[in-house]
Amino acid sequence: MAKKQSHTELTSVRIDKWLWAARFYKTRPMAQEMVSGGKVHYNGQRCKPSRLISVGGTITLWQGNDEREIVIQGLSEKRLSAPLAQEMYQETEESLKKREAASTSRRLEAAGQPLTSSRPDKKQRRQIMKLKQQ
Repeated sequence: MAKKQSHTELTSVRIDKWLWAARFYKTRPMAQEMVSGGKVHYNGQRCKPSRLISVGGTITLWQGNDEREIVIQGLSEKRLSAPLAQEMYQETEESLKKREAASTSRRLEAAGQPLTSSRPDKKQRRQIMKLKQQ
């Protein structure tokens, strides 16, 4: 019977398994889809979900509107708790600055637009139509 390796003994792991274990994506099929779709790059190159990664490698990935660049510091094939998963990678300073700048610009953009809680009612629609006709 072969002995299973713990996450400290691993030398390489599939990128889709690692992304799922490090909690970047909720499910492994979602991680596979993102890698296959070109949303994840390993060491600056597009890769397949079966690509083996190792400690020290750089992963660039998209999560929503944000691009993250991370350096791998630990490997695991099993999904870990959030605090342990965060120890498996380190986000670069440049990536943190870019995400903060993008967040600030999105916040400023949203501040310039009126906040509506619901659709206009019949009276408000008539007023809007009257304004447009003038």
